[in-house]
Amino acid sequence: MSYSKGSDMSDNQLRAVLVYRLDSSKATVLAKYDHASQYESHGGAESSSLYGGRDKNYADAAALVIGNDAPGKPSEGNTLGGFKVVQSDVHQIIYGADNEGICMAVITGLNYPSRVAIAMLTELYKEFKPKFGAAAKTAQTNTLSKKAKDMMKKSADKYSDLNKVDKAAALNSKVNEVKSQMSDNISSILKNTEKAETIQAKSEQLNEQAAVFKKRSTDLKKQMKCKNLKMTLLLAGLVIGILAVILVPLIMKAKKD
Repeated sequence: MSYSKGSDMSDNQLRAVLVYRLDSSKATVLAKYDHASQYESHGGAESSSLYGGRDKNYADAAALVIGNDAPGKPSEGNTLGGFKVVQSDVHQIIYGADNEGICMAVITGLNYPSRVAIAMLTELYKEFKPKFGAAAKTAQTNTLSKKAKDMMKKSADKYSDLNKVDKAAALNSKVNEVKSQMSDNISSILKNTEKAETIQAKSEQLNEQAAVFKKRSTDLKKQMKCKNLKMTLLLAGLVIGILAVILVPLIMKAKKD
C-alpha cells in the first residue's frame, strides 16, 4: 500500500475500517468506513489529508496488499482468524478472514497496538457476519458501505480511544502523565532553587554594602569630630585674643594710675 511522502501516519490513530470478500487471489471491497475523514471534518486533524495524495484509493490499495498476502483461514466456522499485519514506513494494515472468505481489515498509524486492532476486528465480525454474511457472498463492490456504516462507525469510535479499550495503553498514558508531572515538579524545584540562590546572592551583596556604608559613616563621624574640635579650638583662641586686646590696655592703664 502506498501513499504520498507527505503523509504522516506514524502515530497511534485509527484511520479506516474495511470489509472484503476474498475470491482466490482477489479481494473485493464490500464496505468501507473512512474514520480519518470523519476526524478531519470535526477539526481534529492537523493536515487536510491524513492519507496523503490518494485518499480515495485507500480501499483499493489495501485490497492489493490483502490479495498479495491473503490471511489464513481458521478451522472453525463463524470465526475470524489468520490475522496478518503489513507495515510500511508510515502506517500498517491489520486484517483477518473467516473460512467463507469474509475479510475484516483496519488501517492505523504505526504506533496503534495490533492486539487492539485484532480485538476490534473480532468484535466487529461478530456483529457484521450475522447481519450481512449472506449478502457478502454475492454483493457488488462497495454496496454494503452505507448499510454497515453505523456499525463500522460505532466500532471505530470505540477503538479510537486506546485508554478505554487497552489497559496497557491506559497504564502507559498514566506513566507518561506521572513523568510529565515529575518533570514539572523538578523544573519548579530548580526554578525555586535558582530564585533562592539569587535572593541569597542579593542578601550577601546588601550585607556587603551595609558594611561599607557603616565603615564610611564611622569615618565620616571621626572626620566631623576632628573638624568640630578644630573649630572649637579656633574659636577659643579667637575669644582669648579678643579679650587680650581689650583687657591688656586696661590693666596697663590701671597700673599707671
